[in-house]
Amino acid sequence: MKTYLDCIPCFMQQALRAGRIATTDEAQIKKILDNTAAMVSTIPMQSTPAQTGMKVYDIVSQVSGVEDPYKAIKAKHIQQTKAIYPQLEELVEKSEDKLLTAIKVAIAGNIIDLGVNMHFDLVNDVQNILKQDFAILDYQAFKIQLEKAAFVLYIGDNAGESVFDKILIKQLNKPVKYVVRSAPIINDVTKEDAIASGLDKVADIIESGSKSPGIILELSSPEFIELFQKAPMVISKGQGNYEGLSDCSRSVFFLLKAKCAVISKHLGVAEASIVMKEHIPQTDKE
Repeated sequence: MKTYLDCIPCFMQQALRAGRIATTDEAQIKKILDNTAAMVSTIPMQSTPAQTGMKVYDIVSQVSGVEDPYKAIKAKHIQQTKAIYPQLEELVEKSEDKLLTAIKVAIAGNIIDLGVNMHFDLVNDVQNILKQDFAILDYQAFKIQLEKAAFVLYIGDNAGESVFDKILIKQLNKPVKYVVRSAPIINDVTKEDAIASGLDKVADIIESGSKSPGIILELSSPEFIELFQKAPMVISKGQGNYEGLSDCSRSVFFLLKAKCAVISKHLGVAEASIVMKEHIPQTDKE
C-alpha cells in the first residue's frame, strides 16, 4: 500500500503524540517535529506508511534518548486486557460459532492503536465491536484454508490486543507461530510483551527481524521471509501489517478495524468497519 497525502498530517500527529510521551522538554518535542517534517518532505509516495512510521519513531528515540516511550503504557494495556480475558473467553465458549466469535474478539482488540488514537474505552469499545456486523467477511475461505493448514503463521499487532489474539489462537486448534516486532516501536507487540500476555503458552513466538510498525518484507529477516512464503496459512492483524502486506505475493487473511479514512477507502468500507478479508495475489486471480 502506498502513502497518500492524508497520511502526511498523521505522521506529524504521531510524532507529536510520541514526543510528548517520551519527554516533557518542549525544545526536544519541537526538534522531533522539525526533524519529522524534514523527513516527510523527502519520502517517496510509493513507500508504505509503515516505512515512514518507522522513521518517525526513530526520530523520537534519537532526539529524546528514550528507546521505548510506550513501555509503561503497553504493560498497562496488557494488564487491562488480561483483566477482561475470562469474560471474553466465556463469551466465546457460549457462542454458537466459537471460531467466528473468537475472530471478532481478536479484531475487537485492534482498537488499542496508539499510532492512530490515544483515547479509547476498552470495555465499551470491545462490547460495541462485538455487536457490529462485518463489512467484509471471507469466513468460508478462512475455514477451508485452516482445515488444510499444518500450522498457522499469525502476525501480531499491538501489545494489548495480543491478549485477545490468545483467544483466537486457542480456537484455531492448529500449531501457531506468532510473529512479533524485533525491537520496540509504538505499542506494537515484542517478544517480551507476547510472553507477558501469555502467548508463549499457546504459540511459538517468532521475531520478524524488523522494528517497523507493520511487516515490511524487504526489511525483515531472511528466516522470516522464508517462513512467510512457505506457511500454509497466514493471519495478519491490524492496519500497520495491512499497509505492508496488502500487495504481497501470497494469500493472507487480514483481521482489522478500519480506523482511518485512508485504510477505509483502500478496503472499500466505511470508517470504523471491522474486516476479515482474504488477500489473493493478482496472479492467483488470473
